Amino acid sequence: MERNTVGVPTGGWTAIRFRADNPGVWFMHCHLELHTGWGLKTAFVVEDGPSPDFTLLPPPQDLPPC
Repeated sequence: MERNTVGVPTGGWTAIRFRADNPGVWFMHCHLELHTGWGLKTAFVVEDGPSPDFTLLPPPQDLPPC
């Protein structure tokens, strides 16, 4: 995992480009946990790719339901 910091001025924004090649739901949040409670968070849903190497494995048979 790589971590980088982007300085954004008040009222500013930034664009983040990344390669989504690992299926699953990935949580992204600000660098301060307090900000997560304020709603400064998001989740990326990465769907299966074109080949088995980029496909999420099924859950185990003994996984209890939610």
